[in-house]
Amino acid sequence: MKVGIDKIGFYSPKFYIDTSDLAIARNEDPNKYLIGIGQKKQAVIPNTQDVVTMAANASYKIISHDDIDKIDLIIFGTETGVDNSKSAAIYLQNLLSLKSSARAFEIKQACYGATAGLQMAKEYIINHPDKKALVIGADVARYGINTPGEVTQGGGAIAMIVSSNPSIASFDGDSTFHSDDIMDFWRPLYSTEALVDGHYSNNVYVDFFKKTWKEYNDKNQLSIDDYSALVFHLPYVKMGIKGLRAVLSEATEDKQISLKNEFNFSKTYNENIGNLYTGSLYLSLLSLINESSNLKYGDRIGLFSYGSGAQGEFFSMKLEKSFKNAKSINDLNNLIANREKLSVEEYENIFNQWLPIKNIDIDLNWQRDDSTFFLKSIKNSQRIYSSRLEEK
Repeated sequence: MKVGIDKIGFYSPKFYIDTSDLAIARNEDPNKYLIGIGQKKQAVIPNTQDVVTMAANASYKIISHDDIDKIDLIIFGTETGVDNSKSAAIYLQNLLSLKSSARAFEIKQACYGATAGLQMAKEYIINHPDKKALVIGADVARYGINTPGEVTQGGGAIAMIVSSNPSIASFDGDSTFHSDDIMDFWRPLYSTEALVDGHYSNNVYVDFFKKTWKEYNDKNQLSIDDYSALVFHLPYVKMGIKGLRAVLSEATEDKQISLKNEFNFSKTYNENIGNLYTGSLYLSLLSLINESSNLKYGDRIGLFSYGSGAQGEFFSMKLEKSFKNAKSINDLNNLIANREKLSVEEYENIFNQWLPIKNIDIDLNWQRDDSTFFLKSIKNSQRIYSSRLEEK
């Protein structure tokens, strides 16, 4: 029996900033951001969107009535949770009117949370092949105005339905993983902005990839020739390039060219959205599937997941017959193309309106947010969510 990803949905808000404009405002050469970091555009997240609403907007696009009947596991990977106790998955379950006879919980391990959820969902569906699981990777990446990490901000949500007999990709054997207690990236409880040792984090990322890559291939008697493409966790594009370069020497010249070409397809969405933390790897997978014209049924795709602090995992999936979805391609291309470009000043104003970590009552300007689901207000320390479906 095959188990894997049956559907993938994506959402990011309608605002973005051009990184060339950001570079000029920060007195930097635009190529430092465009080439040195590998980012063209960056999503800007208004305070009417958080991980719950973005996850709901991503999920709503792909969930059918049949899915609602069968989803009884909801796993929410995020490092931008809205409560230290109540999981984002419970809010999501209510917003999407999913059945209450379900397990719903949140996972946190930096950018690795969605992968942990995906692997848990895999095991669950193996034992319950008539059921489905909804796995979320949703985050808002914030480093602060005029900081070294500013160009690697962004945000959005990936929603994946895991099932037996999947349409997109099936798991291909057991994964390999490695963890260690290190301080390359963290976000203290008192802060909405992350702290990072960028150079150290880059080195650990590549080290974890090489370790899990070798162990996986040794374990499964595979080589680089057995992969049609490799996709990476992409907090920014250049990080994935460093990972790919670490193993290219194992391939022939023709294979190197092929893998580089497929990587270019896999980075298209990420370089226009920015950092999704838990969703970055799966946005890269979605970009590869939608953008590449070279892939075919049965191709093996290698995936490397990394979460600072740190956890790394490598696994592979094989593409199924219906992995190419014209509606998904059209919807996502429209989402990216029809966003509203902000000036640097407008971006800074929105960034500074992000809700602080303190007890406040506030009514938000939700009327400007045309998303299906949005955050309407905070009253008595409770988040009040709503939707266009209710407001009509």
